[in-house]
Amino acid sequence: MAEEPIVALVGPYQVDLVAGTPYLYCRCGRSQQQPFCDGSHQGTSFEPMSFTVDYSGTFNICGCKQTDDQPFCDGSHLLL
Repeated sequence: MAEEPIVALVGPYQVDLVAGTPYLYCRCGRSQQQPFCDGSHQGTSFEPMSFTVDYSGTFNICGCKQTDDQPFCDGSHLLL
């Protein structure tokens, strides 16, 4: 059976991101620096996801770890 991520937040994190800057999205839900990776996935089957954005601004980053549009919120938390 596949390991399930921890729901860090039932809703999105609104974060300011800078175009072209690399970010590591936490996919395990264990990071203390949500929604970004802090290495807490060590010893699990999870790996962070590297991403950049095309323009600077405020983005909704998934907190429930259930989105089909990682790392962005797609409203999946409404089904929890």
